Amino acid sequence: MVEQEQLETVETGGQDARYSVIWLHGLGASGHDFEPIVPQLGLPVPEAVRFVFPHAPVQPVTLNGGMAMPSWYDIYGLAPGTPQDEQGLDRAAGWIEALIEREERRGVPPGRLVLAGFSQGGALALHAGLRYASGLAGIMGLSTYLPLADHLAQAHAAANRRTPIFLAHGHHDPVLAYQLGTGSRDALEGLGYPVEWHDYPMAHQVCMQEIVDIGAWLGRVLDR
Repeated sequence: MVEQEQLETVETGGQDARYSVIWLHGLGASGHDFEPIVPQLGLPVPEAVRFVFPHAPVQPVTLNGGMAMPSWYDIYGLAPGTPQDEQGLDRAAGWIEALIEREERRGVPPGRLVLAGFSQGGALALHAGLRYASGLAGIMGLSTYLPLADHLAQAHAAANRRTPIFLAHGHHDPVLAYQLGTGSRDALEGLGYPVEWHDYPMAHQVCMQEIVDIGAWLGRVLDR
């Protein structure tokens, strides 16, 4: 299995960036998936932000019949009450923490870094970000869910209790039902987290209005 420092990444933006966004792809995808979105975000000073898109390791996924594919952790099923891969989530969070620490060594402290992700990557962004010991600039989850939601009250890091969270979901998502998104939003708000919620008439994807909204949100949280 991948050691913490060995995740391969795709990067865009300035090498001397002031801010960083670590963006995690979905199940079966790669770090290249969201690279084309960066120019569409309309950030005021694009070269000030380094985007880091890591590649998940290839591993068997129970949900897909044990087929090996890029995956941050195992998924046993999507039905409510299905057990979750807590050990795999924690292991993957270690990989992401190593990337955050690498950004700090490159001059971007956690307070100027956003942790983002789509689908399975969004679930890991929430899991890792809300437990990270230092305050982040923001956490973004797209078409995703809050994993191990019933553990969060005990497992959260106080440093990220007021970190801005951007959540977005499609009304017609056939992979992760819209109710998983709203339920995750409600769980976070119930614990006092500041959530900015967006929904769109789309399936399990990203739409242009969402990209506009993401760009506006990033512009705000990276300018605090």
